[in-house]
Amino acid sequence: MAKLVHCIYTSAATERFRVDELVRLLEDARRRNEASQITGMLLYSDGGFFQILEGDPAHVDACFERIQKDPRHTKVTRIIRESIAERDFADWSMGFAEPASESLRQIEGMNDFFSSGVSFERLDSGRAKKLLRAFAAGRWRSTLSGVPRSRSAS
Repeated sequence: MAKLVHCIYTSAATERFRVDELVRLLEDARRRNEASQITGMLLYSDGGFFQILEGDPAHVDACFERIQKDPRHTKVTRIIRESIAERDFADWSMGFAEPASESLRQIEGMNDFFSSGVSFERLDSGRAKKLLRAFAAGRWRSTLSGVPRSRSAS
């Protein structure tokens, strides 16, 4: 079995994305991710990004470096980079959801954080894992958009 890692990071948009700009960003990312067999999920809310990238360590690290240099992102902060046994987002080259602030506040242990008017910028590893667990428990899966991929990729 190939070694896998996931990288969880947050960033702020240098400018608010219009829908068409966000679609273009996602299309480009999905094309690159598919070629590198990177899977993951992107949440965008109030000008902030929360993203999970998973795949081969070298490919994930290269993708993260590219994001750090992207002029559309600022305050890029890697929260977690660790080995994983299997992919949580194996079906998605990059699943995407734009959760409402109320949806984020409803996650157990997160209401105080998102009620303070911040987006993803000040997430720590504990809160990042709560978002990951919320997704694993089914939150946003029904509204996730993206390009499904075959489960045959490891």
